[in-house]
Amino acid sequence: MTETSATPPADTPPGDSPIASELKDMAKTAWWLVLLRAVLLVIWGVLVLAAPGIALQALIIVFGVYAIMDGVTAVYLGIKARGTEPSWGWIVAQGVISVLAGIIALVWPAATALSLLFVVAFWAIVLGVSTIAEGIRSRRTDDRWGWTLAKGALDVIFGVLLLVWPASGILALLWLVGIFALAGGIVLAVLAFRVRSLATSA
Repeated sequence: MTETSATPPADTPPGDSPIASELKDMAKTAWWLVLLRAVLLVIWGVLVLAAPGIALQALIIVFGVYAIMDGVTAVYLGIKARGTEPSWGWIVAQGVISVLAGIIALVWPAATALSLLFVVAFWAIVLGVSTIAEGIRSRRTDDRWGWTLAKGALDVIFGVLLLVWPASGILALLWLVGIFALAGGIVLAVLAFRVRSLATSA
């Protein structure tokens, strides 16, 4: 009489583990949200570069709306990934920071160019630091951590440049915002498709 072993076969692929399945399920529903953040960022950058003479009032509104939309998306992504992503708290923190920055910009629309510059600069630096922390925190569990780190570094560099050249004027601010928005959007787009590849991998 032979006994049937309850243990799974030794050659069961690691990707069939419950944790891997949860990660793939999360990636299938979340990758397009990361891509949405990238598209919003690129659209914002293109609009700013296409109309460098845009009024300060319009820039404040564009920044405020974008920051709130990006923040809400990030908070949703972080909460959705809380069961599988160790760094989900940092993602939520990024979202909260963006939402707060957007609300400040919309509540005080009469702010001067210099005030807006400092709001954007500190928003970018704080957001970048939290993104870098997220990348470092997930480096042992996520092979996409390098792209996350790159996005955080771009944000920090952007913020520092704004603080170093505070008198460069609103036109220079617009060009910097546009260029770094495009660069950040491209990095996020690459990250989104890396997430998608995880969802479709065997």
